[in-house]
Amino acid sequence: MAARPKRRSRRGGSSVGPILGIIALLTAIGAAVGGYSILWYKANAGPTLEADLCPENGATSATAVLLDVTDPISEITKLDLKREFQRIVAGVEQHGLVEVYLLTDVEGKPERTFHGCNPGNGDNADPWTSNPKKIQQRWDQAFNQPLKKIEEEVGEGSSAKQSPIMAGIQRIVIESLSDAKLDGKPKRLIIASDMMEHTPAFSMYKSGADLKAFENSPARNKFRTPLDGVDVSLLFFQRESSASIKNLPEFWATWIRSNHGDFSGIERLTGTM
Repeated sequence: MAARPKRRSRRGGSSVGPILGIIALLTAIGAAVGGYSILWYKANAGPTLEADLCPENGATSATAVLLDVTDPISEITKLDLKREFQRIVAGVEQHGLVEVYLLTDVEGKPERTFHGCNPGNGDNADPWTSNPKKIQQRWDQAFNQPLKKIEEEVGEGSSAKQSPIMAGIQRIVIESLSDAKLDGKPKRLIIASDMMEHTPAFSMYKSGADLKAFENSPARNKFRTPLDGVDVSLLFFQRESSASIKNLPEFWATWIRSNHGDFSGIERLTGTM
């Protein structure tokens, strides 16, 4: 009697399918975990913001604007100044600091009307990891609207007893631009004024823009200001009372450089002679 042929075991062939299924499942799980990890990282990669919307390790740059409101200016000059203010604010990058001060006639006490960083608007938001609508709302309420309100009031002023421009600059630099968190970062100071210094220590209405008179006055040391690393520019407008004063740009360029600042120029606003 012939021996029956042995049956081949099907176990080896049948085990391939389940193994491939397990591999596919593990691959899918790995991809899902990896994708989640990427989204989690992106959602948490941005800096932690403080109450002023600045990163806790400091703003990426600082832009301070000093607006001279010690006296009114013409309507056309006011309009031009508003446009310049818009450009300044629009040029501040995400996480850059903006500070706005109003020069008053109280020496050394300009009024700070805004302090905050640009948190970025909805255009900067990733729809996968954040809420663009909420980010846009935060930007509008905490950054855009307050600055719009200041913009509307630019150029408004009333007659003042004095114009302490140097003391105002000194206060801004010490109070804001000397923050250790800003070390090594770009710092700008824009001064919108007729640049007529008028205090008991030194008055251009008496001496004109005379550097020798200033050097011999108490103002030279009283208003010495550490402008190291600060880029300073002037938005110059002219009031009727300052029309006859000569060499104002040259005076201020010298004063800024003597205090180790970087003078980046002067722009005469419309309506200025």
